[in-house]
Amino acid sequence: MQSSPLIRSAVSVIRPKREVVIQIEGITKEYVMGDSVIQALRGVDLFIRRNEYLAVMGPSGSGKSTLMNMLGCLDTPSSGRYEFNGKDVASMEDDELAEIRNREIGFVFQTFNLLARSTSLQNVELPLIYAGIGADERQRRAAESLMAVGLADRMQHKPNELSGGQRQRVAIARALVNQPSILLADEPTGNLDSRTGEEIMGLFGRLYESGHTIILVTHEEEIAAHARRVVRLRDGVIESDEFR
Repeated sequence: MQSSPLIRSAVSVIRPKREVVIQIEGITKEYVMGDSVIQALRGVDLFIRRNEYLAVMGPSGSGKSTLMNMLGCLDTPSSGRYEFNGKDVASMEDDELAEIRNREIGFVFQTFNLLARSTSLQNVELPLIYAGIGADERQRRAAESLMAVGLADRMQHKPNELSGGQRQRVAIARALVNQPSILLADEPTGNLDSRTGEEIMGLFGRLYESGHTIILVTHEEEIAAHARRVVRLRDGVIESDEFR
């Protein structure tokens, strides 16, 4: 599949030295469950530069989902500091955090999270509705995003008329439609067969080559092998951080 202008837009010339887009220092997260205190994260330090392809791995209970929620500004730490594009997230108002989640970070989930009664085009339009974009511009950008993931002929199909791989492509198109600086994917191939999963990972690879920052949360070694950097968590701390 030939890359569309949307995927190619961030590329062409030699990239400048990449700046740090995410930096967290001493992040902890505690949850109270009855009489117990669960320490999901125990002082995590991590930086992520623009246009990195990073996989976060770890067994169940390691803290990887909690870390993903922190990186996506979906949860707040119990202690520590999180800077996004050089600004302390703790100092941001709710509307500023919502703006980051809608414009700066594109989310891709294992369960697709598509509206069952809406077409592919309507599903992809959703972030643009929240951003206050007019109807004609919404449709144009949503159509372009669907073409970018190879679904030009599936725009009017509803989720139950699509395969699992096609549904995940719709979810990726939705994540891309606001042209975010970061794509945050949580087990994006977890509900797909191995062949379809490889196709989706190929799409992520093309997005990375086009200049996107990809943060992938997975427990599968063969999926993490596509990334250029692998961070492994265990018991709420970073066990290893390997560049490839």
